[in-house]
Amino acid sequence: MRVDLILELLDIPGQLVNVLSPISGFGANLVTVIHRRDDKNDDGMIPVKITLEGEQKNLIQCIDKLKEMEITILEINGVVSKEKLRTILIGHVIDTDIRNTADRINKLKGTYIVNLEIKLSDEGGSSAMLVIESDFGMKDIVFKKIREIANEKSLLIINEV
Repeated sequence: MRVDLILELLDIPGQLVNVLSPISGFGANLVTVIHRRDDKNDDGMIPVKITLEGEQKNLIQCIDKLKEMEITILEINGVVSKEKLRTILIGHVIDTDIRNTADRINKLKGTYIVNLEIKLSDEGGSSAMLVIESDFGMKDIVFKKIREIANEKSLLIINEV
């Protein structure tokens, strides 16, 4: 059996080797690796396509190990499994406890804030841009939770479309 995976890796030395090292331990074979550093996104991540071959149970173990290693698997056999969402919160983001906001978003199943940038204004307000990674199909649930939090904290939100 074969499985095609598209992973998202940080573009730093050793990441690819780190991902590939457990594969043989589960009795799987590496068929192809397509590593395009030119496709780096704004977060410094690059997509890496790998094709594995082996028994179904061994391939499942490999995928489970990658998830355990917190490697983002964007696609499995062409099926999207993760998506990135971006939102901006404007107002008194720090004064209304940005940590609480982040924790509440991260509590959603399969959802994690992977990047958070805060800007302070001269008038004492602040804004935050959040990049959120969630399981495919969770977009509406994530944005609903963000709206709920923003309403409680009197924050303006701008979600990507």
